[in-house]
Amino acid sequence: MPGLAERLTRFNAWIGRTVAWFTLFMVINTVAVILARDAFSFGRIWMQEITTWLHASVFLLGIAYTLGRDEHVRVDIFYRRFGERGRAWVDLLGTLLLLMPVAGFIFFESWEYVFGSRGTWAVMESSRQAGGLGYPAPPLLKTFMILMPVLLVLQGLAIVLRAAVTLRTKP
Repeated sequence: MPGLAERLTRFNAWIGRTVAWFTLFMVINTVAVILARDAFSFGRIWMQEITTWLHASVFLLGIAYTLGRDEHVRVDIFYRRFGERGRAWVDLLGTLLLLMPVAGFIFFESWEYVFGSRGTWAVMESSRQAGGLGYPAPPLLKTFMILMPVLLVLQGLAIVLRAAVTLRTKP
């Protein structure tokens, strides 16, 4: 079990480190948009949309990486005082009772929006702005709404496995 938990965490870490590069591209693109607009009176909606889409991608695909590093905001008034077993119980119950149901809800609610008969792929959605990003960019980004809960569930599984090992082996 610890091997599987480690592989799941490494997988999410790889995705997180890859998506982290999007922030550099956001900065470069933002500078390019500002220079083009202010220095050359040139602007394109799709250039501005790229920054927004990269920003959304960082959050949607990087959330599980952050969870795996235990860097989400937490009110740890009690958690930090608990011993290893107490923390394992909090992690186990929090993951099973909160994380997994919320991730499942997001997944199922997003499915129709993304892949349904009137979903973004079916209607070949493009930007609502004239000159914005065209098909398949909007459906691709919205597909990340499906990937996000999947990645969270995988990381949650790693947390559950680690907590179970701790509870079984630590007195």
